[in-house]
Amino acid sequence: MTEPAGNSDKSGDIAVSKVVTDFVKGLSNEHRMLVILKARLYDGAWEPMLDDLRNRLVGKPYIFKLANRIQDDIERIEQMSEFEAEHNIDLADYVDSV
Repeated sequence: MTEPAGNSDKSGDIAVSKVVTDFVKGLSNEHRMLVILKARLYDGAWEPMLDDLRNRLVGKPYIFKLANRIQDDIERIEQMSEFEAEHNIDLADYVDSV
């Protein structure tokens, strides 16, 4: 499991790790699927996946056919992307371990 970046204080690392662990434990199966797809199909980046979903919504070509709930998936991705940025992590490093 990748160590959280940022705070060099051990208690700070433990607190961030607990926040990440708690967040990952709370992910729905739909969230987990998106994290796995991001890691395996989109080289660990949210933006190409979001582009695919948005392109599909407007009838443009897209790479991968995801679930029918495109708008829900976009919201899930935005939520998880913000969490990753806030904690300087990649959820793919944590999703299988929790």
